[in-house]
Amino acid sequence: MWIALAAVAVGIVAGLWMPYNLTPAMAPYVAIAIVAAIDSVFGGIAARMKKQFDIMIFFTGFFSNALLAAAIVYMGYIIGIDIMFMAVVVVFALRMFQNLAAMRYAILEKYSKKSPIPNHRNHNRRILHKRAVKR
Repeated sequence: MWIALAAVAVGIVAGLWMPYNLTPAMAPYVAIAIVAAIDSVFGGIAARMKKQFDIMIFFTGFFSNALLAAAIVYMGYIIGIDIMFMAVVVVFALRMFQNLAAMRYAILEKYSKKSPIPNHRNHNRRILHKRAVKR
């Protein structure tokens, strides 16, 4: 855990200290690569909370997601469709929300006595049974 926090701190300091020039032509690709990388980080956190984390899966997913997202945006640019940028953003944003939900459920399961995800079939049967008994 401490190694991860130290790596984040070193990355922030290095990012603030090193000069960078981002051309307007590269901005969409870098932006979408960052979104894909954040998606991978959320996926890694969700996997860790489920006790299913594998470092090789995380690293390969981290870099392949970023490269694939940038390639899709580039292909969209080549064929003249800017909607590809938006499609990639929507897909990765949806995945981030799904991973955030998985993290939230893992936290709720860990600190709650009841499961936050009820068995919907049994839950609905109990409600219908209660209604039938009341009549």
